[in-house]
Amino acid sequence: MNWLDAGLFLRGVAWRDADGRPVRADPDDLGRLPWDVLERARVPVGVRLEFAAYGAEAVELHYRAEAGEVPHAFGLWTDGRQVSETLADPADEAVVRLRLPPREGPFTVYPPESQSPRFLGIRAVGGRIEPAGPRPRWVVHGDSVTEGWWSTRPAHAWPAAAGRLLGLDTVNLGYAGAARGELATAQQLATLPADALTLAFGTNCWGRTPFTPALLGETLRACVALVRQGHPHAPLLVLSPVLRPDAEHTPNALGATLAALRTALEDAVRKEIAAGDGRLALLPGLGLLGPEHLADGLHPNDAGHAALAGAVATALGKLMA
Repeated sequence: MNWLDAGLFLRGVAWRDADGRPVRADPDDLGRLPWDVLERARVPVGVRLEFAAYGAEAVELHYRAEAGEVPHAFGLWTDGRQVSETLADPADEAVVRLRLPPREGPFTVYPPESQSPRFLGIRAVGGRIEPAGPRPRWVVHGDSVTEGWWSTRPAHAWPAAAGRLLGLDTVNLGYAGAARGELATAQQLATLPADALTLAFGTNCWGRTPFTPALLGETLRACVALVRQGHPHAPLLVLSPVLRPDAEHTPNALGATLAALRTALEDAVRKEIAAGDGRLALLPGLGLLGPEHLADGLHPNDAGHAALAGAVATALGKLMA
């Protein structure tokens, strides 16, 4: 069994660095980005393998990763559901075998992204595999909620789940601790191939880097304008901040509550739509989650991610129709 180039099977890839590794910021434009964006962009969030199988009883993956102390979990999915999870002992380099059900797929493997795996090869056992066909590409930008924090597996993060519901190739550009409307990021989004896009930021404009409502509104409009330079007609969905109980009515260092910031962001989107952007839509975030959906008062649990995925899939599906 010869090893195949695993890079041909990867999906959810935004950019690749000089060594061919998937990265989540433009490697030729890193100097304009804040340090927290750079840190999170190194983690291959949302990157996965997709393939069809013909007569294969299993697939083997040769990879390197940060060993850590917890098992490396590989989730195998098809038809929108997980069919198995394989746990591999922590190791810097290993080969893991995933047994396949008797069907062609297509299959998706969600790797242990937090261990920053790099795939060196992929091969079939007892048959053959080939890369899955292309799907419409959906680029999603946001903060730690978009990155999938507190979901128990990468496949449960709301962008991954919404992408499955809509049959899209999700490219996750969620940056935990960041996503404050960085204009350099908006310009990078404009350069990426995309059939649809989503912007989901604002929560981090309340705390560590405080915004006023006026500043956030203008930042949103600037981001949309820059994204539109590369994607003038693509469906663009803006998701405003979801519930954060400790911030809703608490002023930040500039006197703005999260509720006021959310209103300003939503008003800015409505103004852009009224000005003629017919491919722009707003999904208000406040009513999508309740306290029971928050694992830590800020980040959704699996049920919260599922609720977000359903709401986003409905809104984006209408926009793409």
